[in-house]
Amino acid sequence: MSYILGISAFYHDSAACILKDGKIIAAVQEERFTRKKHDPNYPYNAIEFVLKYANIKLSEVDQIVFFEKPFLKFERLLETYVAFAPKGFISFAKAMPLWIKEKLFQKNLLFNKLKKHDQNYKSDENIFFSDHHLSHAASAFFPSPFDEAVVLTADGVGEWATTTVAVGKNNNLEIKKEIHFPHSLGLLYSAFTYYIGFKVNSGEYKLMGLAPYGNPIYEDKIKKLFDLKEDGTFRLNQNYFNYATGLTMTNKKFNNLFGEKPRNPQNEKITQFHMDIAASIQKVTEEIMTKLARSIRKEYNINNLCLAGGVALNCVANGKILKEKIFDNIWIQPAAGDAGGSLGAALALWHIEQGNKRDINSNDDMRGSYLGAEFAQEKIENELKSIGAKFEILNYEDLINKTSEHLSNEKAVGWFQGRMEFGPRALGARSILGDPRSDKMQKNLNLKVKYRESFRPFAPSVLREDLSKWFDLNIDSPYMLLVANIKDDKKIKMTDEQKKLFGIDKLNIKRSEIPAVTHVDYSARVQTVKKDTNKRYYDLISKFKEKTGCPVIVNTSFNVRGEPIVNTPTDAFNCFMGTELDYLVIGDCILDKNKQDQNLKKDYTKEFELD
Repeated sequence: MSYILGISAFYHDSAACILKDGKIIAAVQEERFTRKKHDPNYPYNAIEFVLKYANIKLSEVDQIVFFEKPFLKFERLLETYVAFAPKGFISFAKAMPLWIKEKLFQKNLLFNKLKKHDQNYKSDENIFFSDHHLSHAASAFFPSPFDEAVVLTADGVGEWATTTVAVGKNNNLEIKKEIHFPHSLGLLYSAFTYYIGFKVNSGEYKLMGLAPYGNPIYEDKIKKLFDLKEDGTFRLNQNYFNYATGLTMTNKKFNNLFGEKPRNPQNEKITQFHMDIAASIQKVTEEIMTKLARSIRKEYNINNLCLAGGVALNCVANGKILKEKIFDNIWIQPAAGDAGGSLGAALALWHIEQGNKRDINSNDDMRGSYLGAEFAQEKIENELKSIGAKFEILNYEDLINKTSEHLSNEKAVGWFQGRMEFGPRALGARSILGDPRSDKMQKNLNLKVKYRESFRPFAPSVLREDLSKWFDLNIDSPYMLLVANIKDDKKIKMTDEQKKLFGIDKLNIKRSEIPAVTHVDYSARVQTVKKDTNKRYYDLISKFKEKTGCPVIVNTSFNVRGEPIVNTPTDAFNCFMGTELDYLVIGDCILDKNKQDQNLKKDYTKEFELD
């Protein structure tokens, strides 16, 4: 029996995973335990969980691997300072004490932290360090259903690399090309996230959701920020940016180019200008990713593509690559950001360093990404009783029937079942569900349940066999990482008057038979659901289809704005009582909001720091 523990930490989205003989047993983000979104700290709770799930002590783990190399990262910090000196002294001076105190001596730091899990853990000789982008690439290739693939990773920055191309075959994976810091597609996108007034490393998906409300009229101006080659490689003009040396993403020259200062989210509303900026940077990102995909398809002549890194969470760009038919098959790591680096580092050690062969799964090896905590029925009941919840216990058939009935009556339902998802998307285990046919559902869920901006789109979960009847998509999309258009025969055409509307005024127009999951450009971020991956969720959607004729339900993550996805029954109950959710279905228990003790209500509107 061989165990490998993978760890990612100290930047954002700390996580841990465990492999048993090369198989993924458990993986989870630290934020789910600490309730601090994108928690960057040492993932003590996540490590405790994966060890407990594997039923082993830390001293029984064979190898421990960290997702990046701290010395290389320090080298980048120093060399960046030298290259830009004296401009970056303030940011350099702020970063340096932490590096000298902790990060440079990360092996020692990790050893001291790890000892707290198990006093019998005696030596640091089994601690290894992977390369940041190799960890991303390995997380994409090794669990994929492909024997051979070209792997594209893109994010902010690892040690030096920001974009890499790797080729994987069997149990080998080799990085072939890199684009280095400060030239970064992830940081370019984050610069615009910052400029529009969203939080960097958190609000990028909002930028993507805002883009369809605007027109890409600033595309040419954005292209002044970098030199883009025909093969998709690029160099950013650092005269417009501040991230290499300063404490902000952009500078005055950037502001002057676009004509406005960065939006202050505290007191400035989103305007048509911000929507047009979002549309423009989204279009440019899609163009760069598509050009990169085309050039690597041509160069390596491999017809499978794997994607990872934060930019791979841009499901609109992924959908464009798919639509262009550049590759025959695409697979995207569901935990594409830094959390997934823990998994990739462990898989790279198992396959590349140790030479162990791959068993390829025709679906993939991620187990639907249901890799987190699970609660037995008895534990759920005890926890609910201890917090004063009132609940009814139903048999399986009644539970599915009643829940689908509530959904068909336009009720908002918290759904807590099975193992928690690994990665940023709720996939039918820790989800808030609704009726997609309702033209009020999107606005109500955003404003009354999620406490977030009304423009944010919701995803449809659809039975895999019904996918092509409702969406322009005919491949599996189990991880909600591909955007596709609603089928023409399901669309409702806009009137000439409606076409004249601008920006957020477009929000309230009914665009299709499933308006709650149809974005303003007739697109949707699709999740396909199969019986063999999540039977309970599949049965629920099937029952909803039986009652309504619609094989689609609204699926959004079970949390409010700024909160990590719920992890425990208590988290779920707190969120239920802090929002206008109507019902909570947790294990075999169903909770009706009207029957709860009103003294247990929470004020969730200000509970979490805004993202």
